Amino acid sequence: MKRALGIGVLVLLAIVALLVVRAAMVRPPTDAVEPAPRIALPDEAAIIERFAAAIRIPTISHQDPAQDDPAVFAAFREHLERSYPALHATLRRELVGERSLVYTWEGRDPSKSAVVLMAHEDVVPVEPGTEASWEQPPFSGAVVGGFVWGRGTLDTKGKLTGICEAVELLIREGFRPTRTVLLVFGHDEEVGGRRGVSVIADRFRAEGRRFDWVVDEGGTVGIGLIPGVEKPIALIGIAEKGYVTLSVTATAAPGHSSMPPPHTAIGTLAAAIERIEDHPMPAALRGATLRFLRSVAPEMALPMRTAVANADVLGPLLVAALARSPRSNATIRTTTAVTMIGGGVKENALPASARALVNFRILPGDSVASVLAHVREAVADPSISVELSDTHTALEPSPESRVDSEGFALLSRTIREMQPDVAVAPNLVLGGTDARYFHALSDSVYRFGPLRLDADDLKRPHGTDERLSVADYLDSVRFYVRLLQNAG
Repeated sequence: MKRALGIGVLVLLAIVALLVVRAAMVRPPTDAVEPAPRIALPDEAAIIERFAAAIRIPTISHQDPAQDDPAVFAAFREHLERSYPALHATLRRELVGERSLVYTWEGRDPSKSAVVLMAHEDVVPVEPGTEASWEQPPFSGAVVGGFVWGRGTLDTKGKLTGICEAVELLIREGFRPTRTVLLVFGHDEEVGGRRGVSVIADRFRAEGRRFDWVVDEGGTVGIGLIPGVEKPIALIGIAEKGYVTLSVTATAAPGHSSMPPPHTAIGTLAAAIERIEDHPMPAALRGATLRFLRSVAPEMALPMRTAVANADVLGPLLVAALARSPRSNATIRTTTAVTMIGGGVKENALPASARALVNFRILPGDSVASVLAHVREAVADPSISVELSDTHTALEPSPESRVDSEGFALLSRTIREMQPDVAVAPNLVLGGTDARYFHALSDSVYRFGPLRLDADDLKRPHGTDERLSVADYLDSVRFYVRLLQNAG
């Protein structure tokens, strides 16, 4: 017995030693990148004022397109024309879907595939009644305390005007790219992009176009987002989750509330919702999330680095750890969010029906069909219908873009040249972007912006006190200058 116990201890120690050795072998990339010389920007105050002026134009996308104001979008286009005259004199501009913009900067070598830089013009509304909670008015474009304040600063007028500033500067310096560069600025990204970038992508597909790489919004330089990792992480989104909302409806016989059944339609629906929330889609450590963890592992403390280095063995423990917080849990499973509920018309009348909307962000590897099947199985009640709320808004998860392409290497190198203190990692984007429409046009579709944001900053897009630091904005202009120089 003692001998067997001793052998068991030795085997256990050997396994632990093997796991630790595998963790110790995890090393940061060895390819050195020289920091780029600092790029001088002419008249930084004017650059900031042009950005602030763009924020003052409330290009709001409403869920009902009839509520949108075409004059506001026209004013935004006029602002771009006034602000970037060299760009408009050199690039060919097209208006697509009434308000989306495509600019073409012809390259010197037509045999090379073009590249695409993307952003969107539109912003989400400010929730009525919350305006007074803003430190600065939401469409003021105020420059206060080292920040430009207002809706769209982060999502994504800062990216759009930053790209335009970079192109304007390069044209004035006599630069012309080797490859053709397209600037694609959608006008309805915040409501799905179906009248803007979707139309643009369909046209490109009909023309047989292919692009070397595409860069849209979605990733950032995260600061302090991963416990135990001090180094900023540049998150390059290589895939994004899908989207579907299910309508869950319970029906019952209407009648007087003085003679109720054991459960009204609302009670039956409430029980179904509880079952849905208690039976989430299964977690899985795969794809972009696993790539991200392996890329960041060299910066992690030994316990977490050991788990990641041995994910083939310790995967269940790693999944359990990631499932503890909403942010990391969303990277390993299709999430479930009950977002709307309604039923009944009078306090003393039994409702004939009650309905809830449940939103799912779909992990790559799952699908709209698998979510629907899973929820129907969880509800397990033939009296309750579970259907797609709107077939037009359902989106499958995106394919995963390459990390071994010239486009990924170019983007990674540019990031490290401009921000030498960061680590670069591929990443899964949890929300939706217009980039999804370009996966049929390129196998190198990436989501990244060079802004340095912490956990508090990430609450600001779509929320209160959206703002962007003046220094970060100017550095983003420098980043796009360098990216275009490297691409050219």
